Amino acid sequence: MGTDRAPSEDVRGAIDALQEMKSRGRNFTLILVGDQAAIEKELAKFPAADRSRITIANATEVIAMDDEPAQAVRSKRDSSIVRGLTLHREGEADAFVSAGNTGAVMAASTFILGRIPGIARPTIASQFPAANGYTLVADVGANVDTKPRNLYEFAVMTSVYAESIFGYQRPTVGLLNVGEEEGKGEERAVQSYALLKASNLNFVGNVEGRDILKGTVRVVVCDGFTGNIILKFAESVPGLLRTKLTNYANSGLLQKLMMGLSKGVLKGVFREMDYQEYGGVPLLGVNGVSIIGHGGSTAKAIKNMIFKAEEMVRKEVNQKIAAAIGNAAK
Repeated sequence: MGTDRAPSEDVRGAIDALQEMKSRGRNFTLILVGDQAAIEKELAKFPAADRSRITIANATEVIAMDDEPAQAVRSKRDSSIVRGLTLHREGEADAFVSAGNTGAVMAASTFILGRIPGIARPTIASQFPAANGYTLVADVGANVDTKPRNLYEFAVMTSVYAESIFGYQRPTVGLLNVGEEEGKGEERAVQSYALLKASNLNFVGNVEGRDILKGTVRVVVCDGFTGNIILKFAESVPGLLRTKLTNYANSGLLQKLMMGLSKGVLKGVFREMDYQEYGGVPLLGVNGVSIIGHGGSTAKAIKNMIFKAEEMVRKEVNQKIAAAIGNAAK
């Protein structure tokens, strides 16, 4: 019940995920949590779908996008978010995916699933296209105020995620700062630098904002206030580029022909910048798999969110995070 067009895009994405994953030789089942009548109506549009792999858990309430997250989680106990995460906690589901109220998903995931031992605050890690693959940035909105220890934990969790999901062996880690030199920034940055430098992470030092898209490091850590601003700014870039390119093409016949010749290349570039391609972001640090999607998600994004959840379960990302934090504490 999460997307702006729920449950149509959600159900279509679920059907697409089942069909595509089956062609890859890996099967799973899905529990669609929400208004049963509305879900059944959407499912009826896909008579060829394998209903043996779909069950419905009826939920009578929905947490709206403008609801106050923590209060809504407490008061709407039969919401699709709370019910879905409860099914996950009770072992009836191995992962949870939602494009609903982000704050509510974060709050409910933390309250219901709890945290991995040794983790003080969960983090959201988002991927940014870079010159040489992807740069992962954490935190991008889960924690506005952070302490050096929190940033260290973000670095540990995101490093495990980068290695497990993206295949980056011993990923390099950078601390987002106003300059590269050691000793730069306010007191928290200086203390965070010292903590990261003393760790067994592949920490290379301070990085600046320009290093994210350059791909200078694989993992960038920062507080959620800064990270969320970076994320929202990055989301606006593809729209600006499309507008600029359209204006250029409309400025003359030659320009239009040139744009036509480069259409295929540009399409590939924009695909890497489209959040629909990777679907959602994981809330790392909770004792489960919780994938958070954009409210404007299409069926394509929902499908890719489900793929990410399945991959995180299959590659045992949480178990690896627990081991990494446990080893650091010894």
